[in-house]
Amino acid sequence: MKKLVLSVLAAAVLATPALAADLKMVTKAPPPPPPSPWDIAFGAGITSDYIFRGITQSNHKPSVAAYFEPRFNATKDLQFYAGISAESISFPNRAAVEVDYYAGVRPTFGPVQFDFGAWYYWYPGGTCFNLAQGGDCAANADLFTGGLPINGNVIKSDLSFWEVYAKANITVNDQFGWGVAAYYSPSVLNSGADGTYVAANAKFTAPSTALPAGWGAYLSGEVGHWFLGTSDSFYAVVGYPNGIPYKSYTTWNVGFGITKSVFTLDFRYYDTDLNKGDCNAFTSDQNARFNGSFTPINPSGVGSNWCGSTFVVTGKFDLTAMTNLK
Repeated sequence: MKKLVLSVLAAAVLATPALAADLKMVTKAPPPPPPSPWDIAFGAGITSDYIFRGITQSNHKPSVAAYFEPRFNATKDLQFYAGISAESISFPNRAAVEVDYYAGVRPTFGPVQFDFGAWYYWYPGGTCFNLAQGGDCAANADLFTGGLPINGNVIKSDLSFWEVYAKANITVNDQFGWGVAAYYSPSVLNSGADGTYVAANAKFTAPSTALPAGWGAYLSGEVGHWFLGTSDSFYAVVGYPNGIPYKSYTTWNVGFGITKSVFTLDFRYYDTDLNKGDCNAFTSDQNARFNGSFTPINPSGVGSNWCGSTFVVTGKFDLTAMTNLK
């Protein structure tokens, strides 16, 4: 009996180091793999009116949009990105879609995130209307007006153009942030007129404790000014045979939004200080009508409401693969 007890004790003692080693192997987890530097942002939405810098791009009709943006996070404070987006539009040259290609870099220094990049706006499917230009432009033009039917506005078939931009967004705290931005193009809407757009914005986000769990709300606004140059001779009018010196203008918007998970519902008011005559000269609005809106660059007296006050409702969703699709 004594021999049996001693044998059991000896076996237990001998097995203890092996058991301890096994326990160490079980409890020691391998280090987690480093997070992937790659990410993808994408989303889509619908709006009651597609507004770009205070001017409708969809003829005050609803518009749908979607985007896809791969990102590479070189470090936690340096991100490279490239993307593509598309929006439905209604342009005077009959173009029905806008396709955007863009790329840039977003470095962050403390509470300030910068964004430097380039953006190309492509408007395929356009038709030229201008009797004075001959060729297809003349063939498409209305014989009585010399341009678009009814109002006589002229428009190129290709309105595509590119911009470079620089932005800075400053996070003050969890509830408030503001930012500034500048954009430059040598030929806005392929008109020959250069353009520099500068803007400032601010956003207040409601504290999460003030809302039901999972819900969010914000109030935001922006004011900007577009400095516009002179068009080429395609858009020449009486008194300006070499091109129109477009009217530079100020635009602003203010609104609020409600968020739930990846969804946002935004309510926003837009306006500009462009009158209907100068708006027509810049946009060549296909629906503009004569209303006595004479200006030096709009001698026809045709006026457009594309640049006036507008209230817009937008619903959308936005996701990032690393955050929302894990």
